[in-house]
Amino acid sequence: MKKKVLLIAALFTAGLSFAQDGLTSKKGVPILPEAGDWAIGFDASNLLEFGGNMLNGNTSNTLSSFGPQNAGMISGKKIIDANKAYRVMGNLGFGTSTTPSSTDSSSISVTKSGFNLGVGLGIENRRGKGRLQGVYGPMASISFGTESTETETTVGSNVDTETVTPGAKIALGVSYFAGVEYFFAPKMSLGAEVSYGLSLNIVGESETEIKNSAGTNTAKADGSTSINLGQTPNTMISLNFYF
Repeated sequence: MKKKVLLIAALFTAGLSFAQDGLTSKKGVPILPEAGDWAIGFDASNLLEFGGNMLNGNTSNTLSSFGPQNAGMISGKKIIDANKAYRVMGNLGFGTSTTPSSTDSSSISVTKSGFNLGVGLGIENRRGKGRLQGVYGPMASISFGTESTETETTVGSNVDTETVTPGAKIALGVSYFAGVEYFFAPKMSLGAEVSYGLSLNIVGESETEIKNSAGTNTAKADGSTSINLGQTPNTMISLNFYF
């Protein structure tokens, strides 16, 4: 958290080099988005951590890898006027990893893989006349995800394999978001927002398959359906570019 605050402060300081009316730069370039502008935004959480490490001299400084559990959101906007925009948000994550281990008499290899895809559509209301803009509005979303874990155990010439495939997950949601954008440079902003919503979650049938010298055994378990009202608001920090 401290790293994020330091980087936001640095961006704020950089923004002071522009004209203080908050509307145009010293070269006359509009700072705020205008009707007809398009925007693209990125989840800036990893970038903020990276920049914070640079500011405090941390030598262990890497951006997080891309995968199902840490894929960042990408957003797009169409500015209608000073007070309204349409937005779309997307998330695509996929990855696989293998962790081997061994002893004098056996070896175990665990391979995990996953995929998820999500998209959301919403209406963004905007308020503010200076560099700091308030944003809020409703969103609707849908997401789909799968994952599996395969464990291969080798003892001598015997190889046993267990594959666990949880049911595919589908989530339908509606939410309301609220936040702010600070324009630290012409048509460039750093945003922070929270959202709170209701979701319908559908989990398909799961399967466990075991292969060994005795043959192949398969066990299945029923899926489930649930409705959840978020107990903890979701948060997002974004870096946005308008064109």
